[in-house]
Amino acid sequence: MATDTPSVLIVEDEPDLANLYAAWLGDTCDLETAYDGETALDAIDETVDIVLLDRRMPGLSGDTILETIRDRELDCRVAMVTAVEPDFDIIEMGFDDYLVKPVSKAELRRIVDQLTLRSSYDAQLQEFFALASKKALLDAQKTDAELKSSQEYAQLRDRLAVLRVQVNDTMEELLEQDGYRQLCQDIARDSILQESN
Repeated sequence: MATDTPSVLIVEDEPDLANLYAAWLGDTCDLETAYDGETALDAIDETVDIVLLDRRMPGLSGDTILETIRDRELDCRVAMVTAVEPDFDIIEMGFDDYLVKPVSKAELRRIVDQLTLRSSYDAQLQEFFALASKKALLDAQKTDAELKSSQEYAQLRDRLAVLRVQVNDTMEELLEQDGYRQLCQDIARDSILQESN
């Protein structure tokens, strides 16, 4: 991110809801709003830091827009903000976080703050937090039996375990530098959540 003020694109097909999100974030972000997938794809470029993306929209779905963002290799964080309840298909999706509607002003601001911070992390840490978010989401939405029977979930846990070791090594290096207190708190919080599951 080039500045302290993140550039946020809100992609939401309900104009009233998109405008509400914009009002909630307007004093902390540079905002652009797209009410459909085609407009969103035209607006997404290397200047966009964060995309708040609805999954279910007429025309181009949020899933298709997300794939296009990743195919273009744009370095932006994406949070799905949707009424679609998460299922195991989210494991392979390239988003960074997932909020189920309805969302509050505090939740939306929190996610933008977190994604802004994550943008300063390297690719390894970004992947770690994206996968940890997916695991936490599935843990909250699925039964133990569903989790145990999912091969995708088992692979997710395995990948997280490998990344956790790598992240712990990276964290030791970062502890020697200034400005990484929030990073350490995020990793410590995730480790606690992982151990409790």
